[in-house]
Amino acid sequence: MILLQDLGLEDELQAAQDAVKGHAMGFDWYDAAGVSEMLLRFGFFLVVLFFIVYFLYFRKTHRRDYFFTLVLLSVSIFFLIYLLGSVKVKIGFALGLFAIFGVLRYRTETIPVREMSYMFGVISLSVINALADALSFVELLVPNVSIALLIWFFEAFVLRANLATKLVLYDRIELVTPERREELLEDLTKRLGLKITKVNVGSVDFLKDTAILKIEYENDGGGGSHVNHTLKIPKYEWQEVKENN
Repeated sequence: MILLQDLGLEDELQAAQDAVKGHAMGFDWYDAAGVSEMLLRFGFFLVVLFFIVYFLYFRKTHRRDYFFTLVLLSVSIFFLIYLLGSVKVKIGFALGLFAIFGVLRYRTETIPVREMSYMFGVISLSVINALADALSFVELLVPNVSIALLIWFFEAFVLRANLATKLVLYDRIELVTPERREELLEDLTKRLGLKITKVNVGSVDFLKDTAILKIEYENDGGGGSHVNHTLKIPKYEWQEVKENN
């Protein structure tokens, strides 16, 4: 106590103790100002989130699984950070979330780079909108609109071609030579029914007369999947398909 008096912190300590006692004695059932601010900020964030996740991502990839993940993840983080914002752990809490989701991996598949980029973007917006209580509406509008416009620009002009890749175990190894590349493309297009734009030849097994090809094709919808990049389906995935049926 003597040390606190010397530092001039005795009054601050007493005020903090009084505040704790006041909260312990009663519970606020409804705070009109707090609820209004939370709903207003959440509504603004939801508009930006819906524009990014639905109009820019889902309408192009048609990936319902990642659409659900992005919406649920961002909304959960928004409320989590907003409601814990009074605990004075804002900066450390936000950095901790980025550290966690920076190394995020699902049990059954690795998140593609495209989806990870969207996930990082919506997490950033969640943190910005939840913690920016000292900013004006215009200041809050700038980062939201900037991120949304940046994603729109790349989706509309830079990443216009929706391409996907697939691994194929190919049986006609006589066509993998460079001089017969056109025949290879024609055969793959006929057998797979895809608009193939590029073919890379991987390992060749002359004993089994097979070769591993990585093809790049125009994807009309559905997005890429980790199944496209494997030549053998794991046992647990077959088990999941069996259980779902």
